[in-house]
Amino acid sequence: MVEAYPKKSLGQHWLHDVDVLESMCDASGADLDQEILEIGPGLGTLTVRLLNRGCKVRALEFDHELAEDLAVNTKKLAYEHSLKLDFERLIVVEGDIRSFDFRSMPNGYRICANIPYYLTSNLIRLLCDTENKPQRAALLMQKEVAERIASSSSKMSFLSCITQFFYEAELSDFVPAKLFTPPPKVDSQILVLVRREKVLFEVDQKQFFRLLKAGFSEKRKTLRNALSGGLTVSKDLAVELLAKAQIDPMRRAETLTLLEWKQIYDNLDVLSK
Repeated sequence: MVEAYPKKSLGQHWLHDVDVLESMCDASGADLDQEILEIGPGLGTLTVRLLNRGCKVRALEFDHELAEDLAVNTKKLAYEHSLKLDFERLIVVEGDIRSFDFRSMPNGYRICANIPYYLTSNLIRLLCDTENKPQRAALLMQKEVAERIASSSSKMSFLSCITQFFYEAELSDFVPAKLFTPPPKVDSQILVLVRREKVLFEVDQKQFFRLLKAGFSEKRKTLRNALSGGLTVSKDLAVELLAKAQIDPMRRAETLTLLEWKQIYDNLDVLSK
């Protein structure tokens, strides 16, 4: 394998544990002829596991040196683990996921990735914004962030709300920091996203997400104050809106379910009176 050292500036932490790598493949639904987008393949330890299942892998790597060496590294890993792989199923792309054209992926593709922590929010937003959403994604990320995104009550966030609007979110395997090289300061967990056949409910998405953004704009404030400031209406009008939606104005945004946000959305006509 070509010698490489993790770059702190890129948030690189190598994962070699075969059981975890196989769990990520399982969580992504990796199978024969499945089209997989792998983000940040690094040394190729996950890549070879995906290829071993007969997947067609498009490996997107930001690091120029790692992108250049990925084909060589995967072949050496395959030899070391006695794996007979079809390397014609591997396409290496040097690039940044933040500018990646998801339309270049076929319909029904999957994502499998050990992503740098600093990219998590950006990536989740991209997966929500793109028209060509993955059918399924297995993302290894900071444990606390994965828990927040998959939360169903009391600890919701703007990110978890928009994610769960488009995807079913669930937690898979816990991955302790000691399994990485170098070990990060926090533990990780696999987050699984499954694309909804239909969005959770029909709304004007631009208006609905504006409402969510307003509610979470001052997450320590009560809904009355947050919506008043975020929607630029009086506190009395914000209270009237929440009363009509049967939501306590003294609650905070993180305690609301998506269905409760829908109740508020359904009564936004109060603000136009």
